Amino acid sequence: MAERVQSGLTNEVKEATSRSYWHIFRANVFTRFNAILGTLFVIILVFGELKDALFGGVLLGNALIGIVQEVRAKWTLDRLSVLSAPVARVIRQGRVSEVPLGAVVLDEVVELRAGDQVVADGTVLSSDGLEMDESLLTGESLPVHKNPGDEVFSGSFVVSGSARFRATRVGADAYARKLAAEARRYQVVPSELRDGINRILRYITWVMIPVGALLFSSQVKVYGNFREAVPGTVAGLVGMVPEGLVLLTSVAFAVSVVALGRRKVLVQELPAVEGLARVDVICLDKTGTLTEGKLTFDRLEPLDGSEDLESTLGAFAAASASKSSTLEAIAEAFEAPQGWLSTGGVPFSSARKWSAESFEGRGTWVLGAPEVLLEKVGDPRSSGNRAADLAARGTRVLLLARTSAPVEGEVLPPGMEPAALLLFREKIRSDAGDTMHYFSEQGVTIKVISGDNPNTVAAVAERAGVPEVGEPVDARRLPEDVEGMATVMDERSVFGRVTPGQKQTMVEALQSKGHVVAMTGDGVNDVLALKKADIGIAMGSGSPASKAVAELVLLDGRFSSMPGVVAEGRRVIGNIERVANLFLTKTTYATLLSLIIGLAGWAFIFLPRHLTLVSTLTIGAPALVLSFAPNKRRYQPGFVKRVLEFSVPSGLVAALAALAAGSISHIRPWVTPSESRTMATLVLAVVGLWILGELARPFNWWKALLVAAMVLGLVLVFTVPWLSEFFALDLPSWTIVLEEMAIAFVAIILLELIWQYTDWRAHRRLARLDYA
Repeated sequence: MAERVQSGLTNEVKEATSRSYWHIFRANVFTRFNAILGTLFVIILVFGELKDALFGGVLLGNALIGIVQEVRAKWTLDRLSVLSAPVARVIRQGRVSEVPLGAVVLDEVVELRAGDQVVADGTVLSSDGLEMDESLLTGESLPVHKNPGDEVFSGSFVVSGSARFRATRVGADAYARKLAAEARRYQVVPSELRDGINRILRYITWVMIPVGALLFSSQVKVYGNFREAVPGTVAGLVGMVPEGLVLLTSVAFAVSVVALGRRKVLVQELPAVEGLARVDVICLDKTGTLTEGKLTFDRLEPLDGSEDLESTLGAFAAASASKSSTLEAIAEAFEAPQGWLSTGGVPFSSARKWSAESFEGRGTWVLGAPEVLLEKVGDPRSSGNRAADLAARGTRVLLLARTSAPVEGEVLPPGMEPAALLLFREKIRSDAGDTMHYFSEQGVTIKVISGDNPNTVAAVAERAGVPEVGEPVDARRLPEDVEGMATVMDERSVFGRVTPGQKQTMVEALQSKGHVVAMTGDGVNDVLALKKADIGIAMGSGSPASKAVAELVLLDGRFSSMPGVVAEGRRVIGNIERVANLFLTKTTYATLLSLIIGLAGWAFIFLPRHLTLVSTLTIGAPALVLSFAPNKRRYQPGFVKRVLEFSVPSGLVAALAALAAGSISHIRPWVTPSESRTMATLVLAVVGLWILGELARPFNWWKALLVAAMVLGLVLVFTVPWLSEFFALDLPSWTIVLEEMAIAFVAIILLELIWQYTDWRAHRRLARLDYA
């Protein structure tokens, strides 16, 4: 014993049930966005004024939101990950002792009882009717009988009976732990929004280096010293970064996460909210997803005209010493009658596949598998054909037989006559039908994947409302290559006898066809597929390994939460695209202004606080409101292209208008640089508010109020003395102000013409697609 412990041959494994604090910190702090803004923030702190470093709050807020949300998800998962079997019973020095799971060593004899979870892989030494539930490992919902010499696997549960087994694989070598370890490799959640924003940031980084160098050299020439050149340079470069877009995306995701949390949906990574909205194929595990994992009595088919079979079944279930899923279903369906006195019986065993009960004055009744009982009854043909037909459709069938002979030992009594066929079904979740209908309406293809019998899976799928079930596929006959499997996956919807490795390959096959795939599951057998899928969805009652690797966890196991998650994701995508137009318009005009001013050798026409003011009124504050607005638009690929088609021409017009207004001090020498910067700020703000109005259309009461509030804010900043002083605003004469407003008016006309042309092109493109 001591030697094995010293050699590390124990069941102790340091299992990560969630992401580490360091990983969460690294993922949210060491980003391209933070690197760009962080560098500029430090520069302005060293060489400029604190008033011009307001953009640093965005930097801090963005990192904190991501860290706080993911840490909260980690805490929730860690609380959920308490192991189902906290102790194990082992045989030491001839006695049964309870020890911690990690204290079980290699070759140790472990005792199992009903309800226990197996803590290590091993070989059965002795068995007393041992039946195992291996559904978390294989997906097979039927209990598996284990005899001496058979293997048991960690992660499975004892349904009935007892046994002792020798631990042959412990710790990281156990089957369930190997699956979990393979799945635990970190994989970033795919996100078109995040990828699109990162791509834009990458382009901006490339542009910032030459433009920044050009702008800085021009500012040094204008001001003649390094310190005064810094604010103008930083103003130009900060304006090029859509810092609010990154922050707002994080805020929108975080708010969605909180909203989904109220619906008992745990989001482990913020982009997962968006991810499910992009899904076009969802792979469902039958057990635990479509079904509740328990049998329910369906109906009774009498075979000999017997009456009062309901009382017989109620008495049988009440008198039986064994408790199986079928007997529990019978007990729920039929009440135990008064006056039925049991005189003996044989408990159910999966080895015998039958059980029996004798009642005083009412004969002996036997309940079991039709193929076993029909060998001993008279005229089995018709009953057998009916039972075989029902079983082929995926229905669980038992035969009830009667005889006047008493039960002797564990041998079927003679003279049995078939009385009735009992039909059972797996209990479908009450919310499954509505959820299937929702996904079908939304154009999401449903694939049902299970380790169970293909016919059973197909029957369950049809009852659950899965559209176009078709002919089920036995996964043992699937092609092994991804390309061949992809063809079958596109053509069929229901798959049975699927192994854990095949589930992963199925996801890869669908992805190879360009599909965005979500996978649901609750068992260790699902973790590889959950990890490979674009979005993994685990049930709160599932294994710790499945919850640790999934992006979404349905804490209450209610699959009906899924439509709400999809709707939330679509709202986030639609609104972020809307506000991205605002932010990237600013990026466009800031980049063009920096480039033109750098080439012209002028002083930059804004201070950093001027751009902060314009951004707040025309982008930041309204974008925050717009990002939480209702939005039911379906997901459409091409986020970056659509945003650039709007923001580049709009930003170009805004840049030219601001440049024309800011150049007044070069045309009219009596206008001070401060007044010139003020007019550039005013014109840019007016044009920006008009762009905001365009993106807020069609107007309703709250959108109109939002735009009006931003206009009022602009008026207050220019009219309240202490605000004007803080933002360094200095209005020239009213004559010049009116002249500058004419520039804004011309810019607005140009914008309207550009938007009308863009809409016309979009309608033509749609018309061509419809014609094709």
